[in-house]
Amino acid sequence: MRNVAKILKLRTHRQGLQEITEEVRAWVGLQKVTTGLLTLFCRHTSASLLIQENAAREVRSDLETFFATIAPEDPSRYEHDDEGPDDMPAHLRTALTGVHLSIPVIDGQLALGTWQGIYLFEHRKRPHDREVALHLLGV
Repeated sequence: MRNVAKILKLRTHRQGLQEITEEVRAWVGLQKVTTGLLTLFCRHTSASLLIQENAAREVRSDLETFFATIAPEDPSRYEHDDEGPDDMPAHLRTALTGVHLSIPVIDGQLALGTWQGIYLFEHRKRPHDREVALHLLGV
């Protein structure tokens, strides 16, 4: 049984969805696990993880617009603004999307669907250094 972990360090450049599928897939491939379970955990409260369509860019932009609508950057709505007007909306968006994913590994590959990709969803406007913990358990 293999039990391995890594901290994936990422730099975001803007608010929005940043695909990380290839970085994750490459690391899993190096582990030589045929069957197992990959857990991903975002170590932040103002960024989250999603599995989403990776074919049509419009899906990502529509999601970004939707979250801007349900958690708007309106300083009159929130008490918490320690890091600026996008601070509390970022926490709300993270609460709605989550920081944890589990993906089966089958025949040495992530068991993602044809149009699925793994995304770090940056909820802050300015660039950030982000960390995603990867943990793989399998044979």
